[in-house]
Amino acid sequence: MLVINLVGIALIVLIIWWFWLYSPKKKQKTSANKSNGGISVVVQDGVYQPSTIVLSTNTATTLKFTRKDPSPCAEMVIFPDLEISAELPLNKTLEIPLPKMKKGKYVFHCQMQMYKGYLVVE
Repeated sequence: MLVINLVGIALIVLIIWWFWLYSPKKKQKTSANKSNGGISVVVQDGVYQPSTIVLSTNTATTLKFTRKDPSPCAEMVIFPDLEISAELPLNKTLEIPLPKMKKGKYVFHCQMQMYKGYLVVE
């Protein structure tokens, strides 16, 4: 009985770590470039690439999401602080215009918060 309880607790800890605490070691970071007309973000293999995007304050920009991951979790991207959400089509690019933002760190994620990224406004 004790062994079964210990195995159950270990599985619960593993699930919590996998879905809510784990983040990939390789984090890409990119800065906005006005000349390219936006920033490309690829949704693939359970992550946003780049996962951290640095923007200038009071500058509107466009994020160009390309979803290559067929997972149902990758279908949506949500910017809770900006009240923006969008459905991402598979293997197509969707442009999401972002408003001018104040200095700070803004999170974006899928509907289950398994895919996470950050907008860092400096």
